[in-house]
Amino acid sequence: QVQLVDSGGGLVQAGGSLRLSCAASGRTFSSYAMGWFRQGPGKEREFVAAISRTGGNPRYADSVKGRFTISRDSARSTVYLQMNSLKPEDTAVYYCAAQNPIKSVSGYDSPNDYDYWGQGTQVTVSS
Repeated sequence: QVQLVDSGGGLVQAGGSLRLSCAASGRTFSSYAMGWFRQGPGKEREFVAAISRTGGNPRYADSVKGRFTISRDSARSTVYLQMNSLKPEDTAVYYCAAQNPIKSVSGYDSPNDYDYWGQGTQVTVSS
């Protein structure tokens, strides 16, 4: 089992940037495919980005493509989400998530594809 701690959120003006971090516990970080999701006020949790166990083949929601970049650092057992050109509609609580390596999961963009979650970090973008 892995434990995830999200950080890096804050208040930023539209057009600004933030980098979120997700630190994972344990020594098997490379076994987990990872994702970022967000949940705005009164909205369902939605997919933002995902990255494979090896760090290849990143996937993005259309709404963030070209502005956000997901990456991972195995030496630090950390996943990052670099967010540029932020918009007010990006305001949400952002959560990182990890897939259970024991399960055969083919999807990546549904919360049901992930078993482990961070506590969330608030991102607020002012206009």
